[in-house]
Formats: sequence, structure tokens, C-alpha cells
Amino acid sequence: MQEKIQKYLEEVRSFAISGATELEEFRLKYLGRKGILPELFNSFKDVPNDRKRETGLLLNDLKNKVEEKINALKSSLVDPAETKHEALDLTRPVDHLQAGSRHPLSIVRNQIIDIFSRIGFTVMEDREIEDDWHNFTALNFPEEHPARDMQDTFFIEKHPDIALRTHTSSVQIRSMEKFKPPIRMIFPGRVFRNEVISARAHCIFHQVEGLYVDKNVSFADLKQTLLYFGKEMFGDKTEIRLRPSYFPFTEPSGELDVSCNICGGAGCNICKYTGWVEILGCGMVDPAVLENCHIDSSIYTGFAFGMGIERTTMLKYQIRDLRLFFENDLRFLKQFRSAI
Repeated sequence: MQEKIQKYLEEVRSFAISGATELEEFRLKYLGRKGILPELFNSFKDVPNDRKRETGLLLNDLKNKVEEKINALKSSLVDPAETKHEALDLTRPVDHLQAGSRHPLSIVRNQIIDIFSRIGFTVMEDREIEDDWHNFTALNFPEEHPARDMQDTFFIEKHPDIALRTHTSSVQIRSMEKFKPPIRMIFPGRVFRNEVISARAHCIFHQVEGLYVDKNVSFADLKQTLLYFGKEMFGDKTEIRLRPSYFPFTEPSGELDVSCNICGGAGCNICKYTGWVEILGCGMVDPAVLENCHIDSSIYTGFAFGMGIERTTMLKYQIRDLRLFFENDLRFLKQFRSAI
């Protein structure tokens, strides 16, 4: 047996390979379940006692030599490209990840909140799934009003009295029910309407509404508040106009237009080729709405307004397609890093 082991030792010392396949064959030949070393260790019990010590030393030496040979040959097969990192200069500065950015709607939302907070408005938010009373009835919507129709509102099938809110005016009602005048609040949030998605409309969008209820609040207060907002948001050169309109929950009512800075007034798809873009609706709170919220309309008056954040953002950053806000395209979003 000793002679056989010596023969294997010579074979191991002289063994050379040209590829990983030969190395694997060598490993299986010596270390596999039916390989040379397991066979020799099984035969070791038949070695005479007076020769066991000497044979055992040789057998262990063969085992060690085989393992050393395999490890050495395995190292020689490693691709230098795999160890390239060992030659890197660890003192070089690292490549930092690019800084993220806020979504443009979040940027403009925060700007709107900041503008109104300077003149005493606080922020109030509430639920997105609303009942008929807070979303329609308390706001003076008659039963036959088209906004109640399934074409405009996402009702819950099993509970037709419950719907996804169509405006944040529902939060105005909840605020007037909860707080006593004076009330000066804005209500940012996400709203839902069953509309066809296009460059100018979406079934999901964002609003900021405002409410001021106190003694002796007039339309002049509303006008000056909105003029202040328009100049702060779009700049001193922006032209602004107020024109009459109608809403069930305000009387008198109006709409605020700003000059379209996308086309410079020449006309485009955003301003419907008029040179003006309507950014919000407004008006004096209808006395019936105040009474629905248990506020005495003979003592208190108020004004309310509401704007879409998407449209304001499109004007501010000259974006022509509202759908870009919902696509999460990093090429679009990374343009707003400097606006944070």
C-alpha cells in the first residue's frame, strides 16, 4: 500500500492542467466518493499494525498534497479581470448617487401652501372617500345636478351614498361643522372625477381650496387675496382677470384667469387658443351652505376658492401635457431638482 501511495504522490506532484475541466476530473479522481483517497482510507484497516503509523502518515500527506494541488491550480485559473478591483486606488473619491427630486406637483403644492400661510391660512386635510351630504348636499347641489351623475362621479356600487370625493369642498363642510368662525383655512388633496384622460384632463387630480368665514367678509377681500396669490405664484408681469361664473355653493361666483405664459397669449392647446387660462373658481359662500353647517348667515359671511394644482403647475413650468405628471418618467421628473 505504501508503494501505491508513493506512486500517487509522484502523480500529484507532476500533474498539470490546461483548463477547468481537467481540474474537475483530477478532483473527482482523488476526492470523489469512489475516488482514490476514499478507497485508500477504506483499505487502511487491512494494513498490519506494525506498519499502520508509517502508512497513515503517507496517506495524510497524500491527502494534503491533493488538496494543496487543487487549490493552487484553481487560483491559476482565476481570470485576472475578476481580481481587477484589487488594483483600484482606494483613496479616489467615490461616485455619489444622483440626488433625487420632488415631484413638480408636490413643489407647487408646497408653494401654494406657503403663499397662503403668509396671510394667515392654516392647512386642513381629511378623507378621500366621502358621503353625499359632505360632497354634494351640504354644498347646495340640487338632486338633479349633473355632477351627481355617474359620468362625473365614482360612486361605490354597494353604497350609492358613498363616493370618491370630486372636490376638496367636502373638507370645507367638515371644517365649518367642527370649528366656529373665524375660519381661515386651505384644503389641499387628491380628488377623483370620471373624465376622459387627455392632455388637459385626468380622472385623478389635485386641488387646493380655501375658505375664509368671519364677520364682514366681502368680495373685495376675496379679490385682494386672489390678486396677491396670482402675483406671488406667477410673477408681477402676469395679467389677471376675474369674470362672473356660477357654482351652487357660492353667490356671487367668479373665475380667475391668468395670461397663458406657455404661448405668451398667442394661443395654444392649453389656453384653448384664447391667451387666457382659468386657474380657479371662487365666490362668496352661499348663506344656505353656512346654515347647513350651523353658522348664522345673518352674522357671518365668507368666501371660498378652489384651484387645480396640475393646471397651475403646467402654467408655471410650461408643461403642455397633464399626463406627464402620472407617468413617473425619470427623464421628466429630474428636471425639477433645482426647483426644490
